[in-house]
Amino acid sequence: MKVEVEVISNEIIKPSSPTPDHLRHYQLSFLDQTSPKHYNPLVFFYDLNGDHNITDISNKIKKSLSEVLTLFYPLAGRVKTDQLVDCSDEGASYSVARVNSTCQLSDVIKNPLPTDLCKFLPFELHQLTEFPLGVQLNIFEGGGIAIGLCISHQFADALSCIMFVGTWVAISRGEAADGDHDRKPDRPEFVAATIFPPKDDPGYDASASITTDVKTKRFVFDASAIEAIRSQYEEGRVGLGGHHKRTSRVEALSAFIWSRFVAATRDELSPELEKVYTVIHAVNLRPRFDPPLSEHSFGNISRCSFATFSGEEDGFEVVRRIREGFKEVNMDYLRKVQEGKDSQFDLIVENAQSVRMRGGQLSTLVFTSLCRFPLYDADFGWGEPTWVSSASLCFNNLVAFLDAKTGNGIEAYIGLKDEQMAKLEADEDFLRTVSPLGAQS
Repeated sequence: MKVEVEVISNEIIKPSSPTPDHLRHYQLSFLDQTSPKHYNPLVFFYDLNGDHNITDISNKIKKSLSEVLTLFYPLAGRVKTDQLVDCSDEGASYSVARVNSTCQLSDVIKNPLPTDLCKFLPFELHQLTEFPLGVQLNIFEGGGIAIGLCISHQFADALSCIMFVGTWVAISRGEAADGDHDRKPDRPEFVAATIFPPKDDPGYDASASITTDVKTKRFVFDASAIEAIRSQYEEGRVGLGGHHKRTSRVEALSAFIWSRFVAATRDELSPELEKVYTVIHAVNLRPRFDPPLSEHSFGNISRCSFATFSGEEDGFEVVRRIREGFKEVNMDYLRKVQEGKDSQFDLIVENAQSVRMRGGQLSTLVFTSLCRFPLYDADFGWGEPTWVSSASLCFNNLVAFLDAKTGNGIEAYIGLKDEQMAKLEADEDFLRTVSPLGAQS
């Protein structure tokens, strides 16, 4: 099945109410400055069983988008410097596209190829345009739609993107009706630059590793497979006493994918040289403050945890060190980040330099998770999505987790170099754990 998407209209959606003069200049935070300059993608698929008028749907999307932009006014602005956004109400990009008649929505969901999923998005992901926000309505001739969303990572982390969607769909459903205060959607809180003041020189460019030379594949791990991994790693706790927090799904699957990545790529490294592996996880900082920040705090309010390995550790030890890395993202660390310092990042850079000076070899695998976020609550008024997807990744050695719609499974989007992906897919332990038909390129 070949997916072809033809854009049939483009327009700019402006906020329904003008942004007040005192909000005209939005300051980017230090964490915004040091976030990679690419788009965060989400695609929401809807079956639309029954009688639905596409013109009415498009008008509803545009009207609600205009209204939500009044609340999320920086997303209708333009970046002027690496510190400042002009909230000029210039608007967001909105396009309508038609999917080729031979491609049905059910075909895409059954055989979702990350490269094809990019066709449902308004922008190329690896390079920002003038628009912080873009939406594309994709129409399947056989029925159903896909709404592709791109939000600049310079403005928002994953939770902020989902916060935006939650407010947007609430407005679309009429939950912002005047006079009904109990049904008004939560408003974003723009506090990031106050907490993490911008710097004249952020110190490093997180966009340097963005690449189009990445092979992205989607692998599905069902609940039983994840439970088996968790149980296996729990066995390592024997003798440690009965009081411990059970390995989470994300911890277990991270450790498993890391172990198979190490096994599959071991022959790339010289056996006589020291090997150092680093596992990085994106961490939501909001609940780690004392007192915690509101979950409606908008911006890049996330950082990374780090764990280092030799490649010989068992699953339990990998999980233990990953947890230690999470614990180090504490208030002491956050105070340093607020001062414009990233002690953990500095440490990992120093460690990498030290390894290379000794003639060793360093390999890194990065994880980010949208699990437990309410992606499937995205009901614009015509029902919950049939499926929610990511798309191709912009980095090598990156793994993105999303919840499967049903059960307790996880979809993993993995980005590797071509030859590394081929080795991972030849790994028997990895293939035994992936659900049938769960690997898509």
